[in-house]
Amino acid sequence: MLFNSLFFIFVFLPLSLVGFFLIGSRGHHRVATAWLVACSLFFYGWWNPAYLGLILVSMLFNYAMGVQLSMRAFSLLKKKLLLAFAVSSNLALLGYYKYANFFVDNLNLFLDTGFTLEKIILPLAISFFTFQQIAYVVDAYKGETREYNFLHYCLFVTFFPQLIAGPIVHHREMMPQFAKDETYRFNARSFVFGITIFSIGLFKKVVLADDIAGYVNPVFSLAEQLTPISTVDAWVATLGYSLQLYFDFSGYADMAIGIGLMFGVLLPNNFNSPFLSININDFWRRWHITLGRFFREYLYIPLGGSRKGFLVTQLNIFIVMLLSGLWHGAGWTFVFWGVLHGLAMVINGVWRQFRVSACRHDLTQSTFVGRLLSILITFVFVVLAFVYFRAETITGANHILARLFSETIWSEIQAVYSSGYNNALSRIAFLMAIVFLIPNVARIYVAKCRLSDPSMIHAIFSSLLFACSLYVLLYKANVIHEFLYFNF
Repeated sequence: MLFNSLFFIFVFLPLSLVGFFLIGSRGHHRVATAWLVACSLFFYGWWNPAYLGLILVSMLFNYAMGVQLSMRAFSLLKKKLLLAFAVSSNLALLGYYKYANFFVDNLNLFLDTGFTLEKIILPLAISFFTFQQIAYVVDAYKGETREYNFLHYCLFVTFFPQLIAGPIVHHREMMPQFAKDETYRFNARSFVFGITIFSIGLFKKVVLADDIAGYVNPVFSLAEQLTPISTVDAWVATLGYSLQLYFDFSGYADMAIGIGLMFGVLLPNNFNSPFLSININDFWRRWHITLGRFFREYLYIPLGGSRKGFLVTQLNIFIVMLLSGLWHGAGWTFVFWGVLHGLAMVINGVWRQFRVSACRHDLTQSTFVGRLLSILITFVFVVLAFVYFRAETITGANHILARLFSETIWSEIQAVYSSGYNNALSRIAFLMAIVFLIPNVARIYVAKCRLSDPSMIHAIFSSLLFACSLYVLLYKANVIHEFLYFNF
């Protein structure tokens, strides 16, 4: 089920909210929790009921591991072995469904073998609920969290606003909210802010992201066939896809936070204007924030973080980015994308070290021109790297990148307004203006939730955006686009 489907907006979400608050307001918190878990499982099973068993088995296993790891009776060695078993089991499950076909295909390619493996369909959200549960068992091992109620644990994993594409939440930051009585009582203030943020996210997805996709997909399809494409084609596809992914993921992040607020639950922000980043490290503090947090806390720091010297630190960063690329998909394009980001972060680390040690620069000080140049350099790198993220093959990505700076670029630009690309370039310019001139919506509104009451302007603004989105959904009722991160 999709957040941007009419069934979700007008049937599933209202029924989930009404049932939760009707039951919860009467003091039946356990029943209200069970209702929300049932709704979340229905939401997940809508895509493929067969995989309900998979997520239920995964939850049972990790809940049992968490309970065992929370016990003080075990020796440190036994707890370490149990943790290793729990983490490796989760990774094995993820590895089978996500990477088995990739591994066998490449084994056959490089060793000229003939192994066959039936096509494995990637279960929806397996990357997200697996990482979330790995974080839980590690935190249980550290004594930072514990859960003795299986129903509460099911809600932690399956809460539908964050189940499919994040944010990847910690047990300790979500479940205490469901322990409060006020969460089970309808809060008009939180609800209005939730609808506002949800409407903005829906508009980003339906009106902005899906619109530009029509100009992007045909060019990437031609590139995979090595069909000649123009320089304008290449730039439209390159910039267009980056903006499509930006508003698609930003829209999902807004909608997840908005739905959470409707239930009176504040989910962590997962997106913070990443195209305004001043360097690649800053980009990863703004893009898919909770995924970056997971890799930092459960991979980078256990590898040694920055405690073992400059060279080891850079190696750890490179490893994290390589695995981040692989996490996004089982393909060499994702691996190469991760390598590019890893190299960029290492180069940035070396540059910063040089500035401090050789030039005696104060990295806390900067100029407006310097920041502007840094943002531009980071943006260009991220956009070019996203070509590998989107392409099906490295050859296809190279085909597009090779056309970006061809010798015919100026003549093509001069002729562009006599072609159909006038519309595409106008849309790209409009989206770029939103990216660079309008502040991050979720961050502003989440902050306002703590500071002020909603006003009439919130209702008018969200109603207009919702009406625009609804018009597009009704106009294109047979064409509902999945969120791009559903593929990861």
